[in-house]
Amino acid sequence: MNSSPTRILPPRRTALLATGALLAAVLLAGCGTGVQAADGAAADPSGAGGAYPVTVENCGSEIVVDRAPERVVGLDPSQTELLVRLGVADRLVGQAQVANHPLPEDIADQVAGVPELSTETPPAREDLLAVEPDAVVAPTTYEFTAEQGFASMEQLAQAGAVSYVATGGCAERRQTSEVDDLLTDIANLGAILGVPDEATALAGEMSDRLDAVDAAVAGQERPTVAQLYVEGSTVSAIGAGVEYDIIRRAGGDNVFDPAEDLFEQFFAAAVTPEEIAARNPDVIVFGVHDDAQEAQARDYLTATFPEVTAVREDRLVAVPSSGLFPGSVGNVTAVEDVARAFYPDAF
Repeated sequence: MNSSPTRILPPRRTALLATGALLAAVLLAGCGTGVQAADGAAADPSGAGGAYPVTVENCGSEIVVDRAPERVVGLDPSQTELLVRLGVADRLVGQAQVANHPLPEDIADQVAGVPELSTETPPAREDLLAVEPDAVVAPTTYEFTAEQGFASMEQLAQAGAVSYVATGGCAERRQTSEVDDLLTDIANLGAILGVPDEATALAGEMSDRLDAVDAAVAGQERPTVAQLYVEGSTVSAIGAGVEYDIIRRAGGDNVFDPAEDLFEQFFAAAVTPEEIAARNPDVIVFGVHDDAQEAQARDYLTATFPEVTAVREDRLVAVPSSGLFPGSVGNVTAVEDVARAFYPDAF
């Protein structure tokens, strides 16, 4: 994306009936991304609690939104969950990649009637445009790859839709993304959707949970950790990105490092069993999609690394893949679960 402002106008099907209001600029301290409402901004007539227009920085570009979107699509269950927790389940007109991981039980019923636009891959361009979205939220820029047959940001803009990418999924941020990027997304989406109070409450909950982990693991002897993804007999090591930061926030020291050549181009890299054995981690954390994959991965790791400390001491920690996507509430849950596995007596 370029760095010039992109103005997204509201669909013609909803008129903008404005009344005067004033909203001071809201800046996210330490997050590197700002949300602003212009002086003299108008209160949104749709009933949302924000003021418009608002300007949001996302992936190096500015998006200007003139009113609260009313037809929203989450392009991954992680983003769909975030939208529901922000209180806009009634605005969802589509959800995508629904087979990647299930939604949490406490919110699944709220999207039961929302059309499923795709199962394992992003939806085809025609299928996404057919539901006439005015906002589309994705975990990464990949979901907007026109060459793959998906709707690009430009095509969505022409149709009157805002495209928002999780901060940790921006191309220039993917290698260095952190769990705290979720707080940026909550604030940005709260401004875009006109639900600032809900965003403040959700961000506060996430921050409180992370602070509790920080307090619990402070002063503990940190284990060495290999974070892996196992597919059959192929093993990839995670050495950067939000996945790496989850281990750090949980109180572990990853045996793979973002500065290594392995991770110069991507946050994960295929590694040999010999490489993992040589680093001999105290704990192995691995992402899984379901129970069957977890069982297969455990069997492989146990058979392949019998002399590695993590296997000998039975410290193999499975993490749902839903907790590893950028911009996911599951990032916080993953930090909590991994920290409990590292320090069971601290919680």
